[in-house]
Amino acid sequence: MGTGKRGLITAAVTVVCAVTVLAAPGTAFAAPTPTPTASATPTARPTLPPNKDLEAVREKLDKLYHDAAVATDEYNAAEEKARKQSAEIVELAKKIVAGQKKLDDLKDRAGAAARAQYRTGGLPPAAQLMLSDDPGQFLDGAGRVLQGQRATKGLIGEMTRTQEDLKLYAADASDRWDKLEANRKAKAAARKKVKQQIAAAEKLQSQLEKKEKERLAELEQEAALKAQTDWLDTGILKEINGKASEQGKKAVEFATAQIGKPYVWGAEGPKSYDCSGLTSQAWANAGHPIPRTSQEQWKQLKHVDVKDMRPGDLIIYFDDASHVAMYVGDGAIIHAPRPGRTVTLAGAGEMPILGVVRPDA
Repeated sequence: MGTGKRGLITAAVTVVCAVTVLAAPGTAFAAPTPTPTASATPTARPTLPPNKDLEAVREKLDKLYHDAAVATDEYNAAEEKARKQSAEIVELAKKIVAGQKKLDDLKDRAGAAARAQYRTGGLPPAAQLMLSDDPGQFLDGAGRVLQGQRATKGLIGEMTRTQEDLKLYAADASDRWDKLEANRKAKAAARKKVKQQIAAAEKLQSQLEKKEKERLAELEQEAALKAQTDWLDTGILKEINGKASEQGKKAVEFATAQIGKPYVWGAEGPKSYDCSGLTSQAWANAGHPIPRTSQEQWKQLKHVDVKDMRPGDLIIYFDDASHVAMYVGDGAIIHAPRPGRTVTLAGAGEMPILGVVRPDA
């Protein structure tokens, strides 16, 4: 048991370290710098494509970045589970160490009792009393014999329970380890998907000329403005008049202070964030921890009607809850949009709203 015990503790600590390394911001995908291709003669570039062609590019980019966001949520969820399971393995290892120490102590006590019996000729205490010629000694000792029998029975029972506990702890630790390995693989698969989607988006953008990129940016702004205008034209702002709670104000202040910091998938500060990394850290800073991913925030937090939302509430976007932003009032949000962008202030209606959740309901 000693060797297994040390091995389990070592494995648990190794897992914690591995999870920490895998979760470090430095492992986030970095955008490759396009390498210029040498050419003997300049190649003529086609004229600026019509808006409808660039619109198709914009839609393709949106799809790629959306898929990257979904994969990022998968990555964050796997990371969160792995972190929790590694901590549970460490706790189980501590219980195994304590249980083994207790069992060793119980065995020492049982051994001491056996050695004492050997020194008295191997006769049990009851037999020794029956052979005594002193009736007083017999009567006085009878009570002690009964107590000793009860103590021995209790000692054996405690040893049995401790051994059973150790078996349960070991089985539980093995189960946690299997789940940890499964989540490690899920995390690696999600990381691969994120990188693939972002690489595809960057490759598509690298094929555009400067003027095409500028026009593409204009199209993106126009699409966002139209969506926000359509949302405002519903008259929704006339109905939204909720005031932020004290914790909500703190969350908004935190989010506001992060404006300008880069988006990095899987990051939760302090130098960079992904969308749910920003919202979860904002509310943790406000003293109210919430789930790490946008999908879990949507599942676990209280839903409120859009017209009832107040600053600090979280707006969940898209049917798959793949994006989240913090509502800050006056129809605006603060969010970490996507790779290549920074934490920014934007219109709450720029993306399709799935619903609103309130962390401090």
